[in-house]
Amino acid sequence: MARIVQITDISAPELDVYARLTQAQLRSRLEPEKGVFIAESVKAIDVALRAGCRPVSLLMEERHLRGQGAALAERCGDVPVYTAPRQVLASLTGYTVNRGILCAMARPAPRRAEDILPGAKRLAVLEGIVDTTNLGAIFRSAAALGMDGVLLSASCCDPLSRRAVRVSMGTVLQVPWAILDDWPEGGLAMLRNYGFVTVALALDKRALDIDDARLAGVPKLAAVLGTEGDGLSPSAVAACDHTARIPMANGVDSLNVAAAAAVAFWQFRRRE
Repeated sequence: MARIVQITDISAPELDVYARLTQAQLRSRLEPEKGVFIAESVKAIDVALRAGCRPVSLLMEERHLRGQGAALAERCGDVPVYTAPRQVLASLTGYTVNRGILCAMARPAPRRAEDILPGAKRLAVLEGIVDTTNLGAIFRSAAALGMDGVLLSASCCDPLSRRAVRVSMGTVLQVPWAILDDWPEGGLAMLRNYGFVTVALALDKRALDIDDARLAGVPKLAAVLGTEGDGLSPSAVAACDHTARIPMANGVDSLNVAAAAAVAFWQFRRRE
């Protein structure tokens, strides 16, 4: 049974995890087993619980204890549920931008690329994506459009950062992901060893259109997308099997990386 804890002082150390710890502190780089992440909204918390994530505590307005928060608190077992009127919680940094219920959860054990590759047919590979909003949106599209996993270069931002979890609607906890430490050479070689055809999404006049027949029906395909603004590094583009582009109209040169990812995932989806 959940333990209800009334908050009268927003400086209480129990609330540090929600308002005063940096992302690096939450992640606990030196001690990953002690790391936590924050899930916001009923939807994201539900997805995280169904994915097997372990709740540490909940924070919600008093009114939610009599509504949708009650069921969540019951599912979280014997964890503290910190609560106060909205006017008290509104002074907490970041509280007013969420949907009223937050959950601190233990970070799941990291996966390796080798854990994801054997059973996958469609992958997203991300290089240097540093905007958490874009990363969350890419994960949401990956989940919705049937990608089997996401591989990230070490230069990408943390998929379990607060905003990425929120924007993804919790799908960062549904879609398997792993960090590629040796990028691009080692990562692309690993993909090739597992039978993947790699397609770089890049602005190149020699690139194939994304709907080119040579890209259709490939048994194992990895769509490789690069950082905001500059796109994929030349070395990554050169090492991929193909380069593809999304045809543009009206003088527009490109799409935001999250939008481009959604188009690519739709085009490259499995069609069994």
